[in-house]
Amino acid sequence: MAPAKAMAVVVLAVLLLAASSATAVHDYGDALHKSILFFEGQRSGKLPPDQRLRWRHDSALHDGATAGVDLSGGYYDAGDNVKFGFPMAFTATLMSWGLIDFAKNFGAHEGEARRAVRWATDYLMKATATPGTVYVQVGDAGRDHACWERPEDMDTPRTVYKVDRDHPGSDVAAETAAALAAGSIVFREADPAYSQRLLDRAVEVFEFADKYRGPYSSSLHSAVCPCYCDFSGYQDELLWGAAWLHKASRRREYRDYIRRNEVALHAGDTINEFGWDNKHAGINVLISKQQYIIALSRSTVVKRGAHMPPFASRRSPAFSIDYRIQQTVIDPCSVYVVKEVLMGKDEFFQSFRVNADNFICSLLPGISGQHPQIQYSPGGLLFKVGNSNMQHVTSLSFLLLAYSNYLSHANARVPCGSGGGGGGGATPLQLRRVAKRQVDYILGDNPLRMSYMVGYGPRFPQRIHHRASSLPSVSAHPARIGCRDGAAWAVSPAPNPNLLVGAVVGGPSNTTDAFPDARAVFQQSEPATYINAPLLGLLAYFSAHPDLAQ
Repeated sequence: MAPAKAMAVVVLAVLLLAASSATAVHDYGDALHKSILFFEGQRSGKLPPDQRLRWRHDSALHDGATAGVDLSGGYYDAGDNVKFGFPMAFTATLMSWGLIDFAKNFGAHEGEARRAVRWATDYLMKATATPGTVYVQVGDAGRDHACWERPEDMDTPRTVYKVDRDHPGSDVAAETAAALAAGSIVFREADPAYSQRLLDRAVEVFEFADKYRGPYSSSLHSAVCPCYCDFSGYQDELLWGAAWLHKASRRREYRDYIRRNEVALHAGDTINEFGWDNKHAGINVLISKQQYIIALSRSTVVKRGAHMPPFASRRSPAFSIDYRIQQTVIDPCSVYVVKEVLMGKDEFFQSFRVNADNFICSLLPGISGQHPQIQYSPGGLLFKVGNSNMQHVTSLSFLLLAYSNYLSHANARVPCGSGGGGGGGATPLQLRRVAKRQVDYILGDNPLRMSYMVGYGPRFPQRIHHRASSLPSVSAHPARIGCRDGAAWAVSPAPNPNLLVGAVVGGPSNTTDAFPDARAVFQQSEPATYINAPLLGLLAYFSAHPDLAQ
């Protein structure tokens, strides 16, 4: 090992040890419940009788009417009253991923988490009900942002925007397909009929996304920019959508699609990024799971006479996967040893695993100096240049945790700075410690000793950039508050009258750990659904493994 790399590994170990010893005890289950509750505050449409954030009321009941479709429901993405389909679909995908990988850790919160996913997938089913069309936005962002009013009062244009054959949007369509496919896995046991409908629609939407290629930013221009322009191109979403469709359906065609398009669609590009716009790191982590499952399955043992899983046959036409099963006797009871589970050839997955390994190494303290886009604040917060830093913190931490889970099952390490030999590299436990350190920072283990989740802990943001939270509720102020009338509340130094429980704000925007708690500084004080979405899986896991020893 080179001296510089050896020193980096030592620094990593020291930082991880310090982080693990400095964190306080948190109620991750309470934080998980509140993080799910946040989504009820973001609901659009007719609210159900069991709505728990009672200061919210029905809103935007006629969305889609101008286009002759029903687009009521779904989520407002952040502190405004526009429904942006691109981040909403990503939100649904990440909530589902957390439930898929960590379902057993959700415990009593699994049902409410599924309901949060369904509020999004029900809307996405409406948005894709017309063949060859995906409705991707409701609301004029420019007009909406010029007003400060409650969603229950809004009178700005509810303009409907769509992508179709003549105005392609492969990025938003493929992300929508990914969300529907991931959702189909979440509901596979709880509601098989709904699960199948989601999967069938995902197949249709992905076919449309792939056949009519182009970025939705080019088709819709100022309607979606600058708020949610697709800066990374649509290629990553096509691979991402195919990966989720393969995971949900196990159809050979999606595996073959990924194999054919790995280079053409730039699977390894900008690997140190993951969010609503750029899926590259997520693609490699998700697909690399197949590599680790393959490595593990060569020693998987299933007793003779026991119930064999539906895929454990010599050939499964439904999944188009070849299985080679060898019968062996290792004790008085005969057993089957599944020697190989082949998705084509093992080496097909190798590049994704290498990409994922490199990405994981780029996030680790002490190693990340080799990757200037990843920094850590003095207080230990992962930091990337740009607005709303917590979106990077939660999404990247989720990938760290998911990858550590795959590594644990495969009894593997990430070969950071070790060249992959001699037992060096980062262990799954080290990855989990880094992820947990970020979650603990959000919950209050930071220089300001404040939680960045509204309603969690004794000190949290009081003046979040959020129209509905900052204005008096309809119950407290039945009279309509017009577009300009809300300005007085927007600039007021008073705390928000309505607690948006569970909302995680953008947080510190530089490496100084500073936070102004000012409504006007939206880059730091605005919550967003895609900040909370990956946090669900993280909080579920740490609620079940608070000491990381399990």
